[in-house]
This record gives sequence, structure tokens and C-alpha cells, in this order.
Amino acid sequence: MAEQHTPRSLIVSLYGAYGRTPDNAPMPVAELIRLMGALGVDAPSVRSSVSRLKRRGLLVPERTADGAAGYALSADARQLLDDGDRRIYAREEPRPGDGWVLAVFSVPEAERHKRHLLRSRLARLGFGSAAPGVWIAPAALHEETRHTLRRLHLDPYVDLFRGEHLGFTATAEAVARWWDLAAIAKQHEEFLDRHEPVLRRWHWQKSPGPPEEAYRDYLLALDSWRRLPYADPGLPEELLPAGWPGRRAAEVFGELHTRLRDAGAEFVRPYGAAGRRDGA
Repeated sequence: MAEQHTPRSLIVSLYGAYGRTPDNAPMPVAELIRLMGALGVDAPSVRSSVSRLKRRGLLVPERTADGAAGYALSADARQLLDDGDRRIYAREEPRPGDGWVLAVFSVPEAERHKRHLLRSRLARLGFGSAAPGVWIAPAALHEETRHTLRRLHLDPYVDLFRGEHLGFTATAEAVARWWDLAAIAKQHEEFLDRHEPVLRRWHWQKSPGPPEEAYRDYLLALDSWRRLPYADPGLPEELLPAGWPGRRAAEVFGELHTRLRDAGAEFVRPYGAAGRRDGA
């Protein structure tokens, strides 16, 4: 089945890769339409998706220096993308002794809709469910978790703790209960099926290739990859099944990023020149 890249997700990926200028200059709507058009997204879909992102408080309408209509990132959106950088580009190798962060929450019955929001948000951050109302993740995720819960005004319902797993089952067995490792492995394998051939094709090319092609291949890979470090919390290798595909998936994305990000920036003018280049 062909992978589905939604217009809204592609726009977020575009801003994450190329839209964070030092002065947070707005990206013109016409430029957004051109860049999304290269990915097969039509203008009405771009405008509709931008409206949704504006309603969510992620994009802010502003005029460009020459007076054109455009959209800049909100402060919350920049924080969200900066937190994402640490997952997507600069993820550190976890160690068994790093410990865990626990999120323990209690929501009054009158606000039970926030219970569902908390569960879904913690799951999207990569937490596993250890028990009802108790969620667990590698300790390295605690800072991003704090930012996210505060941004969503969910922090009054949650207490965060750091600690060790002391038993009674082996930690690897407990991890297999807390996360659906088979489902996570399948996502890594699907990423490899779609994007490892792209990397091979770029290795075979003798010339650098056109900037539009580099931009398109990079944005599609980024849009696929950036979900995986959230589905996969980054568990130590000792706690994972043999032959875990996550390491190879990370290597493939890292090579695509190194080879294509700046090459694609030439197509994103002027944002490719002004935006962040190291991805960190």
C-alpha cells in the first residue's frame, strides 16, 4: 500500500526542515503552494491545511518584508519543533542505567475527556502503559514531556518521577508488556522498505542530482521518519528483540539527511539558505 503523506503533516515537516529562520520570518503563502506542489499537493489543500494549523495555534499569519501574505511559526510551534529535533536528529544512544520517567495522573470524573487526551498524548510521546494511570518512558524524555504537558495545560493532573525498575520480572520482559514492540518494529521495516531504495538510488547517481528531486526525496523521508522516534521511545539495545530494525532505519534516515537536506535547500530559496542547516 502506498504511504499516505497528508498535506498538514508535510507542511509541518517543511517548516521543521527549512522554515525556522533566525528572525522567524514568515513563509509566503505563494512559496508554500509552490513547495507543496512539488510534493503533489494542490493549492486548495495547502490553504485548508494552513487554516487548520492556524486554528491549532501553530502558525501565525504575518506579512513578509515585501508585503505578501505569509505564515510564521508560533512560539509553541518552535518549542515543539526544537523538542522534535532532539528526537529526530540528535538522539543519544540509551543506556540501561539511565533509568525511567514515570507519569502518574489522576483526572476528576467531571473532566474525563482530559483523561483520554493525556493517554493519547503520552502514547504519542513514546510512553508505554505500565498500569492504569501509570505510564513509563526512558528518562531522557522527561524534559520534552514537561514542555508538552505544560503547553497543553495538562500538567496539573500529572506527577512525574524518575527511577529504576527493581523487579519482579526481568526488565526486558516488562518492556515487552509496556510497549507493542512488534508493531514498532513493523513501522521501522516499512520505513526501510520505502526509503532505503531511495538512498541506494542516490548512492548510484554520479551527479548531485537536481535540487527539486533532493528536496522531494528528503521531505518525504523526513515526513515518514519523524513519527518513528515517537512510536519508538529509544530503549536500550539490551532490552530489545534480536535483529531490531530501528538502528538500520535511523542510519538510513541519517544518511538521507546528510546527503539531501542542504541539496534540497537550494529548491526552497530563500529559506534553504537562511534556515537551520544542522538539524539540531
